[in-house]
Amino acid sequence: MRRVGKENVIYTFSPKHKPVETVNPGEYVLFETEDAFGGQVKGEDTPPDKLDWSRVDGATGPVYIRGAEPGDTLVVDILDIRLQERGAIAVIPGYGGLYHLNFSPKAKVARVDRSFVYFDDLKIAVRPMIGTIGVAPEGDEIPTGHPGRHGGNMDVSELGVGARLYLPVFCEGALLALGDLHAVQADGELCVSAIECPGEVLVRLDLIKGKRPNWPILETEDSFQVISAGKSLDEAMREAAEEAVRALMRARGISFEEAYMLGSLLVNLKINQVVDPLLGVRASVPKGLVSADDFLVKG
Repeated sequence: MRRVGKENVIYTFSPKHKPVETVNPGEYVLFETEDAFGGQVKGEDTPPDKLDWSRVDGATGPVYIRGAEPGDTLVVDILDIRLQERGAIAVIPGYGGLYHLNFSPKAKVARVDRSFVYFDDLKIAVRPMIGTIGVAPEGDEIPTGHPGRHGGNMDVSELGVGARLYLPVFCEGALLALGDLHAVQADGELCVSAIECPGEVLVRLDLIKGKRPNWPILETEDSFQVISAGKSLDEAMREAAEEAVRALMRARGISFEEAYMLGSLLVNLKINQVVDPLLGVRASVPKGLVSADDFLVKG
């Protein structure tokens, strides 16, 4: 197993980054991560509107995977997420889904254990997840706080232990990085942050050669989910839904019209987040209808 320390932090996904570790397909990698605030929220007296935003939304990496070439798929199995016992959440005027309202900046620190987040007098079940995970994009660098076809800050609540993620490869070695761990987050991440925690993530990496998804694909116990992003929820929805419908066409050998109808019956549309520069939607298809291969196209 390889270990990548949290001191290896990047703030953009870029093919120009020098890898901090090189691994073979099939290897295990343990990533150490700082919280999304860069450790700047020390307590509830920290003014979140005064944070150094150049240190926010970092990702640990990147890791070079031998044999990964443009047109391939990087397969990431999430085996374990271990959170530290303290997390932070903040609201900042002008940010979040309710950015148009007037409110004050406020930070809150919560205790986290293996079972619960302690939010005032509430005990909220812990559901560890990875907010940011991605590869180097094709072309210009992309800030780690942005989602896209390369992955990035997708903020998918189901991207936790036991999930498998399929990422398109755009450059040699893929250059995987991840961070922004959450103890719990609802779909939408309404206020711009969740319970942001430092921690560790254990993954297993593999490759599928010669084909890749158009958008990242999340595999859970019972579904395959297209993870998309757009300037509006409408745009993101259309991207995710079209990929889901075309996967149904390939899997079932049916026309677009039939697959479109089937999508209306069985494909669930979910909101990832409404707070990033691009908004996120996923289209969830039941596993009995499709396989991972139905979402992959020749690279």
